[in-house]
Amino acid sequence: MNARLALQGAGRRALRALALLVLLLALLAGAYLAVVLNWSYSTGERSGFLQKFSRKGWVCKTWEGELSLVAMPGASPEKFFFSVRDAEVAVRIGQLMGRRVTLDYEQHRGLPGSCFGETEYFVVGAKEVAP
Repeated sequence: MNARLALQGAGRRALRALALLVLLLALLAGAYLAVVLNWSYSTGERSGFLQKFSRKGWVCKTWEGELSLVAMPGASPEKFFFSVRDAEVAVRIGQLMGRRVTLDYEQHRGLPGSCFGETEYFVVGAKEVAP
């Protein structure tokens, strides 16, 4: 009988330890996401013609865009792919489609999956460049 009680006690301790481990892993994952989303690896500006902007995704809908960077006339353009998290910035970018713009961005490295955006570049502001 004592052996049976000892096994039940050991099973409860193992279950508690497992639950504590799962909780600890969830807290660590949450802390990691909070740091990666709120701390930017780099910030900057890119200028070019706003070519494409759309809301994409099966489950996690994100705003994704494409800026055509033209260094010199006649040269093939480089493309800058970006994501937008802020709805107000997304509306502003939608109004600037097809125009020459300057985008302010933050680079967030290490984001898991594509639910936060397909790229690591998140646009935080947009303004039209005078021709």
